[in-house]
Amino acid sequence: MSWAAHEFENYLLQKEFTRDGWIRPSFLAIVLGTFGPDLFTKAFVYSSDEPARFHRAWPGLGFTHSFLFGVVFAVLVLWLTKSRSWAIGIVIGQWGHVLTDMGDSAGVMPFFPFSIEPVTIGLWTHSAIEGRYGDAAAYYSGPGALWDFGWMVVTLIFAWKALTAGYFRQVIVPADPRAWGWLHRKLRLPERALLLVYRGIFFYALGRMISWFLFARFDAKTPFQPVWGGPLYVEGADLSDASFVEVCIRTAIGGAAFFAALYLAWRLFIRRLWDLGTNPPSMLNLRSDVEEGAPLFAGAETSTSRSTP
Repeated sequence: MSWAAHEFENYLLQKEFTRDGWIRPSFLAIVLGTFGPDLFTKAFVYSSDEPARFHRAWPGLGFTHSFLFGVVFAVLVLWLTKSRSWAIGIVIGQWGHVLTDMGDSAGVMPFFPFSIEPVTIGLWTHSAIEGRYGDAAAYYSGPGALWDFGWMVVTLIFAWKALTAGYFRQVIVPADPRAWGWLHRKLRLPERALLLVYRGIFFYALGRMISWFLFARFDAKTPFQPVWGGPLYVEGADLSDASFVEVCIRTAIGGAAFFAALYLAWRLFIRRLWDLGTNPPSMLNLRSDVEEGAPLFAGAETSTSRSTP
């Protein structure tokens, strides 16, 4: 499992999937999709007798780390909200999470239920058997530390604009005006507070990465072994005894069956829900094209101070 990469990748995914002529994905939906697989599992993983199998295999909760889980989640959201930007965002975030978690030794079942074969590149160890603190120490004592740092660097290089106030005004809010407008109205959050919420996920990941790395170095005092399959001082979970060829064959069959089923589901009912859905609605009080310094929402106060007569 990744400890900070999932948060960093939200910004890169949102930026890369925002294209002219495409439906802009909701950033908040991407975040929910990214958090989704662990949201339903992390609370129970460390108390399990076999945490890796419980987390990633079947029987267990491994189906949360499958592409099908993201599709079902997105279709449910589309049915309830009729928001295409939220449905797209859920799929992008959840599929991104699945692909990222292929990096650890336990792997994921991307094409469940058509294949329950774990797919992994084994870059770092899945060490949940060590408990929460032991797992964190192991992750930041091996390639996982470089993985998170790499995602941060890639985000800052290729998606730095996504962290700017201008991007928030011109792209993020217009892609999901209802959600941001609700936060503005119901919680009385001014634009600066909304921007803080938006950027906060990045800084949460940064703080998480730094604090756990320091914990591993100075509290747990585990050896830093950033080698492939590391760290070497702990045995990572391996959920499959299949050969490389067997994994490829089972995954190929499962993938073909999954996409065939997805196409059939699209023809039978998903397309109908999509046609009934709507693109991000315009808001009468939304002003995404205002000059810098002007309020994002009409009627918002530009200053908390009042002039005296």
